[in-house]
Amino acid sequence: MKVMGKTRRLIATGLCGAAVTAALAAPNAHAAPEAPAPVGQGAAAHASWSLTDTGTTARFRGLAAVSRTSAWVAGSGGTVLRTSDGGGHWRDVSPPAAAGLEFRDVEAFDGRRAVALAIGEGEASRVFRTDDGGASWTESFRNTDARAFYDCMTFFDHRHGLAMSDPVDGKFRILSTDDGGRSWKVLPAAGMPAAQPGEAGFAASGQCLVSSGPKDVWLATGGAATARILHSGDRGLTWTASESTIPAGDPARGVFGVAFRDRSHGIAVGGDYRAGLQSPRNSAVTADGGRGWRQSTTAPPAYRSGVAWLPHSRSGALAVGPTGTDLTWDGGRTWRTVDTGSYDTVDCTADLGCWASGEKGRVAFLSVSRG
Repeated sequence: MKVMGKTRRLIATGLCGAAVTAALAAPNAHAAPEAPAPVGQGAAAHASWSLTDTGTTARFRGLAAVSRTSAWVAGSGGTVLRTSDGGGHWRDVSPPAAAGLEFRDVEAFDGRRAVALAIGEGEASRVFRTDDGGASWTESFRNTDARAFYDCMTFFDHRHGLAMSDPVDGKFRILSTDDGGRSWKVLPAAGMPAAQPGEAGFAASGQCLVSSGPKDVWLATGGAATARILHSGDRGLTWTASESTIPAGDPARGVFGVAFRDRSHGIAVGGDYRAGLQSPRNSAVTADGGRGWRQSTTAPPAYRSGVAWLPHSRSGALAVGPTGTDLTWDGGRTWRTVDTGSYDTVDCTADLGCWASGEKGRVAFLSVSRG
C-alpha cells in the first residue's frame, strides 16, 4: 500500500458534494484545522481552504501530506518546510547542501522520515533523505549522466520506491530503491517502450510518477505528438504505454499529473502550462488501470497540474492549477471550479485532510469532515 500520499486506496462513504462545494468557495481562513468529526452514513460534509503562513516566497511544487496536522513541502531555492501542527507553524528544514537546487517532489513516511527530489540536468538531479525531521539530511543519489533529467518520484511502501528521468538513449530511465531511498540503482531499460520524439515528463507537481498498492505505478508524459500514460505492474521492470485523450504536440502540452485510488481507477490532468493559452480536453479518466482513457465530459476551464482523490470517496477528487481548484463528484467525468487561488499540487490523507501548495509560499489545508 502506498503510504506516501500521491495516491492511496480509499473506501466509499458518499460525502455530500453541495456542502463541500459551498465551503470551498468561502473566504480563506488562517487557522490550523480542527479535529475531524466522526464519519457517519448520511452526515453532511464540510470543507474549507485555510491558507497558512509559511514565511517564505518559495514555489512549492513538492508536497507530502502525512496527516491532518503533519505535512512536508519542497520547492525552489532548495527549500524544504515541515509542519506538525496543521500549518500553524512551519519549520525550515532545508538541506544545507541543497542551496540553489530546485526541489519538485517530496515523499514522507511520517513526520520524521522523508525523501526529497531535486530536478535538473546532470548533477542538479539529486535525492536527499532525512530520518530526524529534517535536522540532518543525507544525499543518497546524485545524477552523473548529463543526458538524464529526473522529474518525479513515488514510493510503494516505506522501503520500495522509484524515480523517473526523461528519456536517455530513447527510453525513460527508472531509478529504484529498496531501502527507503538510502541507495538507488538504475533499472534495466529492456522492459521500457521506446519514447516518442520530444517526449518527456513534467516536473510540475510531483505527480508525473505515481503508485497504488505494492507494485503498480504510472508515468505521465507530454511534449510529443501524443500524450501518453505508461503503466508497470512489477515496480518498474516492464511497462506498457497507452494514449491519453489530453492533447500534446508541443513541448508545453500533455499530461502533468495522475492519481489512482486503486489499481484500476485513475484521473489524469494537464493541458498547456503557458499562461493565457487554452487547454481543451485537459482531463481524462480510466477504469481499467490505464489501458484505456476517456475524455472528461466537462473538463476544468484551464491547465491543471495536480490531482488527488478525496479521502474515503470513490468518486470525489480535486484538481489544482495556477488559476484555481476544481471539484468532481463523479470520478473525474465532470468538474466544477470552486476556488480561484493558485496551487501547483494537492495531496490528501486518510484522516480526512487535504493539502495544496504552489507559488509565493502558498500552502493551504482543506478540512474535509462529517458532522
